[in-house]
Amino acid sequence: MARRGRVQLRRIEDKASRQVRFSKRRAGLFKKAFELALLCDAEVALLVFSPAGKLYEYSSSSIEGTYDRYQQFSGARRDLNEGSTSINSDENASIHSRLRDITAWSLQNNADESDANQLEKLEKLLTNALRDTKSKKMLAKQNGEGSRSRANSSGSRGQEEGSA
Repeated sequence: MARRGRVQLRRIEDKASRQVRFSKRRAGLFKKAFELALLCDAEVALLVFSPAGKLYEYSSSSIEGTYDRYQQFSGARRDLNEGSTSINSDENASIHSRLRDITAWSLQNNADESDANQLEKLEKLLTNALRDTKSKKMLAKQNGEGSRSRANSSGSRGQEEGSA
């Protein structure tokens, strides 16, 4: 039985061979993502775009929820690294900029007279603004709940120590 050799990592020139390899590798990647989620109880989200632009996705839970969690985590890391006030003001400026773009577009263009490309651009702007707003809202809610739960847990510990 022939032993499999190491695959040389370079672009596959033959289009048919490249598509076959992509399909097999994609299947293996999705299998590994599933196994990681199942065996280790990890939250996994995987997005793959084929060379033709087709989207393949796997998520152990809601992909939107996982992405929102990622956004919160990356925002929290940025807050730790750079200071929360500069990030919040940058995020607010970005959101306000997007809203100004949306307002300007809607004033300049009538939706009934717009072509599909213009409407897709508007939809993308609105979707991004909505996603960012939801992420900020969830982060603010979690920060508020986190501080309340810490206060409650320290209060209950004090009561337990007093009664012991």
